Amino acid sequence: MRDRHLFKTRLRRTVLFTALSVGALVMLFPFAWTVITSISPGSGLGTPDLIPEEPGFDAYRTLMDTLPFWRIMVNSIWIAVASTLLQLITSSMAAYAFARLQFPGRNALFVVYLATLMVPMQVLVVPLFIQMRTLNLVDTYAALIAPSIASAFGVFLLRQAVAQVPKELDEAAIIDGAGHLRIFTLVVLPLIRPALATFAILAFMSSWNSFLWPLVIIRSPEFMTLPLGLSTLHGQFTTAWDVVMAGSVVSIIPIAVLYLAAQKYVIQGVARSGLK
Repeated sequence: MRDRHLFKTRLRRTVLFTALSVGALVMLFPFAWTVITSISPGSGLGTPDLIPEEPGFDAYRTLMDTLPFWRIMVNSIWIAVASTLLQLITSSMAAYAFARLQFPGRNALFVVYLATLMVPMQVLVVPLFIQMRTLNLVDTYAALIAPSIASAFGVFLLRQAVAQVPKELDEAAIIDGAGHLRIFTLVVLPLIRPALATFAILAFMSSWNSFLWPLVIIRSPEFMTLPLGLSTLHGQFTTAWDVVMAGSVVSIIPIAVLYLAAQKYVIQGVARSGLK
């Protein structure tokens, strides 16, 4: 009986690990294909071999020569970092207000705020452009950052995290003479770091991969972002796919570095949400 139970346990684990391994390979294959294409000189989208006969980094050199690459990278990093920091500040403060402060219409306002998540970006492009033009911000860094200062999703995510912080900690801080600002900065923020890290990654990725809004609002090459710059590599009749894939590989690096840096907090956030 014990041997049969042990056999079933091992079989279940083997099936689970096999399924997870297959799933991991399926998810990793597009990235592997991108890397292979980028080091296969002159390759088309469907022609590179899994093991290139003459691998090289000519596509990366062509990428650097074709675009003002480092200027574009600096633009993208600066815009993504600024947008992420501003979203963290505004979303965390709004989340604290919705979770802790009592004021008339709080729940109704929160529902209305969440309703904006159902409005696609394509609907907002024209009003946002008119607003930026009225403020003389077209073709500026401010125009790229301003629409992403507030995030309804960030408020929702962080509000849930703040709501899980025991109110007894707030009451103890109030007894010690702390106000809302000190409670927010010294009590709540340290306890919701996993949620902050998770939202930071999502906000950074959203800004880093943004294409539509920069395409509409940017006219000068010196303000060009990485997705916008990579789109210029597509020719009217032919496309050097190895160069395009080289740009795609480079664009993934900052996201990967950010995730590795915040991985501990992300895992903590997932574990805590599972325990709740």
